[in-house]
Amino acid sequence: MDEPTAPFEFLGLTFDWGTILSTLLAMAIVVIVSILLTRRPTVRPGKRQNVIEYLLDFTNGIIGGQLKKQQARQFGLYAFTLFFFIVVSNEMGLLLQLQWTDGVTYIKSPTASPIVTMTLAIMSLTIAHSIGVKELGFKGYLKNMLFTPYAWMLPLNIIEQLANFLTLSLRLFSNIFAGEMVLTLVSTSLAWPGHLNGFWSVLSLPIEMLWQGFSLFIGGIQAYVFVILTGVFISQLSGND
Repeated sequence: MDEPTAPFEFLGLTFDWGTILSTLLAMAIVVIVSILLTRRPTVRPGKRQNVIEYLLDFTNGIIGGQLKKQQARQFGLYAFTLFFFIVVSNEMGLLLQLQWTDGVTYIKSPTASPIVTMTLAIMSLTIAHSIGVKELGFKGYLKNMLFTPYAWMLPLNIIEQLANFLTLSLRLFSNIFAGEMVLTLVSTSLAWPGHLNGFWSVLSLPIEMLWQGFSLFIGGIQAYVFVILTGVFISQLSGND
């Protein structure tokens, strides 16, 4: 089932309005919520401050088990921002999906687009490789990445680096895209009495609610997995293993 899109061209490249608007909205939500939760911080935190501190402790715990203490402190804010953005992006298609009269979906999950997930993967892997160069020096970084544990494993190590990119990007994209497609199929196929008998029509609502709740859970899990894999790749490329 192909989703209607609203493409436009700029400098010879094709862009999609739905992906752009959804990504900007997800970014705005992250920024606004973060500002609201961190206004007027106090020594004795209130409810809002407790929420942001819990999220920070949670993401710090994710990368704290993968990185050295100094590295975990250095990349704690990136891990928090990455996790928060991915969670918001994953859930948008379930909670805020908006279609215009032309049938085009303008508000959806940004992470249901491979361009967005590949961009996030490139960002995380660029940081991981940069830390590898910083920690080991360029020669040590190349040796650790390409010739460890043995020089003859160079082809396999190159394939591994490509697989890291695909693991980060396509795992997130496929899970969110599939979840939205199944939810769309459930809502369109089971919701109309003309398609099925009365029993299945009544059953369609709880089925849709159950799948939506499951998809919300999967969205959080995928954000967690993305951040923890980012920590693993940073650890590997900086020679922590």
